[in-house]
Amino acid sequence: MVFALPFPEIGPNIVDFELFGIQVAIRWYAMAYIVGIIIGWRMAVSAVWEDRLWRRDIAPITPREVDDFITWVIVGVILGGRLGFVIFYNPGYYLQNPHEILYVWQGGMAFHGGLIGVIVAIIAFALKNKLPMLSLGDLVGLATPPGLFLGRVANFINGELWGRGTDVPWAFVFPDPRSHICPGIEGICARHPSQLYEAVLEGLILGAFILWLVWRRGALKRPGFTLGVFLTGYGVGRFIVEYFRQADLQFITAENPMGYAIYWGDFGLQMGQLLSLPMILIGLGFIAWAYRPHPRYV
Repeated sequence: MVFALPFPEIGPNIVDFELFGIQVAIRWYAMAYIVGIIIGWRMAVSAVWEDRLWRRDIAPITPREVDDFITWVIVGVILGGRLGFVIFYNPGYYLQNPHEILYVWQGGMAFHGGLIGVIVAIIAFALKNKLPMLSLGDLVGLATPPGLFLGRVANFINGELWGRGTDVPWAFVFPDPRSHICPGIEGICARHPSQLYEAVLEGLILGAFILWLVWRRGALKRPGFTLGVFLTGYGVGRFIVEYFRQADLQFITAENPMGYAIYWGDFGLQMGQLLSLPMILIGLGFIAWAYRPHPRYV
C-alpha cells in the first residue's frame, strides 16, 4: 500500500446508551432509511400538489393517497429487500438456517429485492384504490434517489460493501480485517470507496437529473417516463460501480477470485450487474411506452 486516506472514526451507531437496564442504539443505517423515506414522501406530496406538472394539469393522485401509500412502500422495501438478499446473495446459508431469515437487525438487504417489493406494493395499492400504476410508479422513481444517497453513505460509515483493492490516492483502508488482504497486493490493502461512488451516481446525479426532468421538462405528463429514467439510470450506474466494488465474500473461491456470479474464463458479471441488466431493459421499455403516440394513463 503506497497511500490511503484514513477511515473516519465514526461508529455504526449515532447514539448508544442504556435506559432502565436496556441497551438502546440508533444506527446510521436505520436513520438513513427513516430520513430517506421522509424526504421521498415529502417530494411525492409536493409533486401531486402541483397540478401543472401532470397531464391535463390534473394530478391523478391525491396527497392523502400518497400518505397512505408510504406504509405499503415501507413494507415492500423491508420484506423485498430482506428476501432479495436471502435469495440472490446467500440462499445456501439461509436454507441451512431458515430461522435467521427474519433477523433483519443482523444486516443483509438487497436493493433489487426491495425494488421488487415496491413494485408489488405499487400494483396492489393502485388496484385497490383504482389509481394509474405508471403515475404512481413515477412518484416512486422521483422520490427514491435521496434514500439511495443516504443508504450508501451509511454503508460507507459502517465500513461495509467496500470496493476492490486499488492504489488511487482517494483509497481507504476499511476497519474490517477481511478487507485488508487483496490478491496481488502486498501489505494492508486499500480499497475503492465504492459506496460513495454509488451515492453520487445513484443518489445525487440521478436524483438531480430526475428533478430537472420533472420540474423543468414536464416528465410527469408522460406516465411511465420518470419511472423508466430511474430504472435505466440506476441500472447503468450500478453496472458501472460493480467494476469497482468487491464481490460478496460468499461468491469468492479459488477458481473464481473476482467473485463473479457467472463467468467465462477471466470475464464475468457480478450479481449486482446481472440483476441490473433487466432493470435497464425494463426502464428503456417504460421510456419507449411513455413516448408512444397519444400517451394516456395506464
